[in-house]
Amino acid sequence: MADTAVRTSVLSGKQGGSASVRLTAAPHATRVALRAPAEALSALSSALGVTVPDAPKTSGRKGGRAALWLGPDEWLVIDESGADLMGALKDVGVVHSATDVSHRNVAIIVSGPGAETTISTGCPQDLSLEAFPVGACSRTLFGKAEIVLFRTEEDTFRVECWRSFADFVFGLLAEGAEDAGH
Repeated sequence: MADTAVRTSVLSGKQGGSASVRLTAAPHATRVALRAPAEALSALSSALGVTVPDAPKTSGRKGGRAALWLGPDEWLVIDESGADLMGALKDVGVVHSATDVSHRNVAIIVSGPGAETTISTGCPQDLSLEAFPVGACSRTLFGKAEIVLFRTEEDTFRVECWRSFADFVFGLLAEGAEDAGH
């Protein structure tokens, strides 16, 4: 019997937060970087079972799947159910590019009444509900790391970052959570 490597999450065992914020590693997810022209969105939405949005800072969500608008022809599709997103897009019949980036990214869930304040410690965006409502998403900076920020509930954000920046992002979030707790 051959030895099998076991992959552990870079965030395994990480915990953080304060009285008003909880930091948790998001469950494993399938992620696809999707590029396509506007005329392909209807077919791609049908294939994915979720609306691929066409407006800045918006997302489409259904069940455990989300399509996040990152640019005029760019989306990040996240699925927490383990579905085969690449298989769903394989025979869609419209011009598009899909790249599985599941092992590149990890996500941290920042939740609680101090979540907005915690993220604001390293992010220059206005994260008020008026400017960044539930369902809003953007590619932005957190400290010196690029992240994709997604507001899933009034007091909950999903912070997607490259695996290589996870320790830095988690550490800065933990510092922000401590400050938000005071």
